[in-house]
Amino acid sequence: MVPGRPTLRSVAGLEGLRAFRHRNYRLFFFGQGISLIGTWMQSVAQSWLVLLLTGDPFILGVVAAFQFLPVLVLGLFGGIIADHLPKRRTLMVTQTFAMVVSFVMFLLTVTNTVQVWHILAIALLIGLRNAVDMPTRQAFAVEMVGREDIPNAVALNSATFNGARIIGPAVAGLVIGAVGVPLAFLIDSLSFLAVLAGLWMMDERELNLPPAMPRPGSARAVMANIREGLVYVRDTPVVLLAVSVIGLVSTFGMNFSVLIPPLARDVLHSDAAGYGFLMAAAGVGSLTASLKIAFGGRARVVVIMVGALMLGLAEVVTGLSSIFWVSLVAMAVVGVGTIVMSATANTVIQLRVPDALRGRVMSVYLAVFAGSTPIGGLLMGTIAASAGVTTALVLGGAISALVAVAGWLAIARGAVPAGTPRGPGVKSVQARVATPERASTMPTSPPIA
Repeated sequence: MVPGRPTLRSVAGLEGLRAFRHRNYRLFFFGQGISLIGTWMQSVAQSWLVLLLTGDPFILGVVAAFQFLPVLVLGLFGGIIADHLPKRRTLMVTQTFAMVVSFVMFLLTVTNTVQVWHILAIALLIGLRNAVDMPTRQAFAVEMVGREDIPNAVALNSATFNGARIIGPAVAGLVIGAVGVPLAFLIDSLSFLAVLAGLWMMDERELNLPPAMPRPGSARAVMANIREGLVYVRDTPVVLLAVSVIGLVSTFGMNFSVLIPPLARDVLHSDAAGYGFLMAAAGVGSLTASLKIAFGGRARVVVIMVGALMLGLAEVVTGLSSIFWVSLVAMAVVGVGTIVMSATANTVIQLRVPDALRGRVMSVYLAVFAGSTPIGGLLMGTIAASAGVTTALVLGGAISALVAVAGWLAIARGAVPAGTPRGPGVKSVQARVATPERASTMPTSPPIA
């Protein structure tokens, strides 16, 4: 190679696609891309259906609580499953379950028999599935690409998620306006075939499987497993700060499925298409931020606070605006802030956590991230129903901005390092958590075949 000449991977930003070197990840990426479009269509259809049936923002909060409460209550147990069972096969089960549940919603809506209690029951089933699926999916990324490429994989996953966030809500709004709600649920159900095909086609021999771990055989062993993940989060300032900021901002500032439908209808005087485009605008901002992170962003802890501040201030503008195009721009900035905060937090944790605790630590992160929605959804839905959606959005945005400032002050005081975290080796963590009464839970077997 000629000195000074750029390598192939550095040309045209190809370094930002380094996770695509792995065939298993390519299969996962494209399957998820199709499936997530359907998931976003389902989310828009579900929220709009609740608003049509009840007209009450509080019920939207109840549905959100039913869908995410299982993640809060059972997410830590999902982390144990992620650490102890083959992740690829676990995901095939959870994705199949989600496909069936969405098809049931299609049947209920197409036959005009759907009632609010049906939606609540379906939301609860989705939540139970997410309690296992979410930590498993997060922990599976490092098996596909290895620790070296995990920052890029996290950023590309965010890009996929938010590319779908643009397409899904926009298509859902148009489909619901032209045909009705049932077709959105049917498309979601069929979209799971893509991710199932990708998982089925993977080569397990190419996965970076961690050492097999003995499965806990008693309730005491299960609780010891959970405690290891919680202790690690508590004793690691970088991880604790990331989880705390995500939890607080998610509770107060990220209740879009509860607040944006009534904003579109009652403040902006729009319809399902308008709601879909507002959510798509947030997706545009999120995709832009995801690509920036993938093609050169650094996983610095201070960036989490920057994202939280952007989200909070833009949400205040969204709440105060009564002009549709202003709301679209503000929602795009909300999307940027959301991904700058959440993708950076995810990457910071992934870089720091050892493989032996990855599923459990990610389950703590996800339980706080997604599990805060039941509390925040009910709280902000109540405020929107009593004081108006504008008040709820402004209040949520202001609290999110204050959380960002508090996090920045913690970094400025030196309580948390501001730079990119360096992960400890598995051995160092084992030495810290494998006390005599818990040593049986640490890896002792060869990799899973």
